[in-house]
Amino acid sequence: MTMDNILQTIKMIEREKLDIRTITMGISLFDCADGNIDKCCAKTYDKITSLAQNLVSVGRDIESEYGIPIINKRISITPVSLFCHSTDEEDYVKMAKTLDKAAKAVGVDFIGGFSALVQKGFSSSDRALISSIPRALSETDIVCSSVNIGCTRSGINMDAVKMMGDIVKQTAYLTKDSDSIGCAKLVVFANAVEDNPFMAGAFHGPGEAECIINVGVSGPGVVKSALEQVKGEPFDIVADTIKKTSFKITRAGQLVANEAAKRLNVPFGIVDLSLAPTPAVGDSIARILEEMGLEKCGTHGTTAALALLNDAVKKGGIMASSHVGGLSGAFIPVSEDEGMIDAVKSGSLTLEKLEAMTCVCSVGLDMIAIPGDTSAETISAIIADEAAIGVINHKTTAVRLIPVYGKSVGEHATFGGLLGEAPIIGVNKFSSNDFIMRGGRIPAPVHSFKS
Repeated sequence: MTMDNILQTIKMIEREKLDIRTITMGISLFDCADGNIDKCCAKTYDKITSLAQNLVSVGRDIESEYGIPIINKRISITPVSLFCHSTDEEDYVKMAKTLDKAAKAVGVDFIGGFSALVQKGFSSSDRALISSIPRALSETDIVCSSVNIGCTRSGINMDAVKMMGDIVKQTAYLTKDSDSIGCAKLVVFANAVEDNPFMAGAFHGPGEAECIINVGVSGPGVVKSALEQVKGEPFDIVADTIKKTSFKITRAGQLVANEAAKRLNVPFGIVDLSLAPTPAVGDSIARILEEMGLEKCGTHGTTAALALLNDAVKKGGIMASSHVGGLSGAFIPVSEDEGMIDAVKSGSLTLEKLEAMTCVCSVGLDMIAIPGDTSAETISAIIADEAAIGVINHKTTAVRLIPVYGKSVGEHATFGGLLGEAPIIGVNKFSSNDFIMRGGRIPAPVHSFKS
């Protein structure tokens, strides 16, 4: 490494907020299956606390030795509905509490995998898990949940879409005393990936190894700083600048991932290069887009700017690591991005514009606070729209909406930490009830039939 590269890295860390957003240990829990839920919970607790006992200390050691901030240490597990299927329980809250207890015992920030994959239909275990989500998220602190309701190969399970609107509303009500924060730990996916290290959507897919280390890298401030050096230049130069910056960020993630895997004696999985913002000034995706020449994020041209950013980030990342995975691109979580919050307050950024932006970004409608009296059917319809974007375009999309109980447009919700705060955004006042009540399955698109 040259002295110039070392100095650039120091600058990225100290002045431009480069960080490793998460080291996530993925753990397979298939061997914890048991017909007795108590025995299943005991096996789950023992395996998590055994494999992840050194995860936090190793993360801190690497952070100290290399000087690269590692913000979160997390665990993702096999979707609970898969390994709890052999039990006859109709309520998985006991398992959620076990996960919460195990995660706290090893000191991680979050544990993800209270999940179900129902893109084509439900098992009895899937139904048990989904019905348990509101209580599970209201009675635990760091458990995260996700449900995959569609995929390009199978279409969209509209019965699941309808169900999830109700689940989001119930979760909002049960956590109403803290601005319905339970919904911040619940994601509804289409085309969910198996190796996502980011919460709240992380789970350890059934095709993954017994135990792996995935790393999520972030650095919006680094990209914005780089673009400040090419003001007024053509978009070819802008794209090239982002690619070069993305390459440097990914190399830092690769270094941390390799070290963590070696010290924990588990295989390295992937580096997820997702420009994930924080509420801190200087760590915003919106400000990157504005640096390209937009007066305010949300104005005309925003979708094009985001498309360029997302594509250039991916191109730079895949040149820096042979194992780029997860979601990798640009996230647009409103409550976690200071610039997005400002754009909503100014009236520049609306729910409809955010939906258009999700056609070209990494995930979807993320950390958006909406009025608490929004109907379950309206929430389901928003989920359906977002799923359609993912299924038709063969990309991952997701919805993390927070109907803040007791609050309306113009008010604020505060979640704290990396989750930030959000102004309440209005939704369309016209009904989608009859559309959602149809149920059934929206068929897979014609281009899905490849073999």
